Amino acid sequence: MTMTKADLVERVAGTADVPRKQADEVVQVVLDSIVGALHGDEKVELRGFGSFRIRQRDQRTGRNPKTGAKVHVPPKKIPYFKPGKHLREELLNQ
Repeated sequence: MTMTKADLVERVAGTADVPRKQADEVVQVVLDSIVGALHGDEKVELRGFGSFRIRQRDQRTGRNPKTGAKVHVPPKKIPYFKPGKHLREELLNQ
């Protein structure tokens, strides 16, 4: 089972007792704020939930799985999520 953004908006709307459109705007602002902070190379820390940050991957030599030929893989930035202590404990206690 997968929780989608629409599912999250429905939960926010129901819990906060606000219209769905307003809940959608709140969820979008939160997501945009996280993405914006990561674009600025900031770390986003949500206490008890976890933290988001950007990791830098160095360039490397890879291999084409179809032909076996060596290929150059350029350096890149990737998003990384580290779950917080409270989230890990909640998942272990299920």
